[in-house]
Amino acid sequence: MFPRLLLVVAAAVTAVAQAAPSCPAPRQVVERFVPADCEACWAEPGAALPGSTWVLDWIAPSPRGAEAALAVAALAEAAERLDALEAAPAAVSTQVFRWTVRARPGPALRVAGGPAWNGYLGLELTARGKPPAGAVAYLALVEDVPAGSEGTAVARRLVRAVAGPLPLDAGGRVSTQLRALRIPEGARAERLRGAAWWVDGRQQLGGLALEGCPGRPAP
Repeated sequence: MFPRLLLVVAAAVTAVAQAAPSCPAPRQVVERFVPADCEACWAEPGAALPGSTWVLDWIAPSPRGAEAALAVAALAEAAERLDALEAAPAAVSTQVFRWTVRARPGPALRVAGGPAWNGYLGLELTARGKPPAGAVAYLALVEDVPAGSEGTAVARRLVRAVAGPLPLDAGGRVSTQLRALRIPEGARAERLRGAAWWVDGRQQLGGLALEGCPGRPAP
């Protein structure tokens, strides 16, 4: 099944790229970690962010497992990301990390996706440029959740499925990788799109790309 799906993705890449909207170049990326036990954290209002600030929202799993209020969208990868950042999971507050998008040197990423097929979405990651030592990339499905829906007061880009870490070419040659990710329970397929980011050897996020919006170095 996966080879067929990935062939569909590869065939769709050109059409996706041609239909891509213009996007402001990301200057900053904000990662927000909401505890699965803290429904109030998900609902709390937040300050407006400029268009050049892109967001990744994570729901960190709770020791209560499926009994947590936000358990259906919690990801083990959220806990792994917090652990990599040497941050203890919070119980009743949102944890926020801010990253300035690197100017060159660093890889520029592009992500494209194909249509949903048998409960999966295929994604293609293209990386161009020499990464710093120890850098790796991740591919993900993110769900764009509008403000005022699903109980959130602010617009969110919720991480719903993750593939990685994925190697980057140390010599800076263009590399392409294809992955198929299962559409998660409770996600609305029409709001899903691909995302890709890279982190350096210290786990600092250096760049982010969204399907239809390539990650470009900040000027």
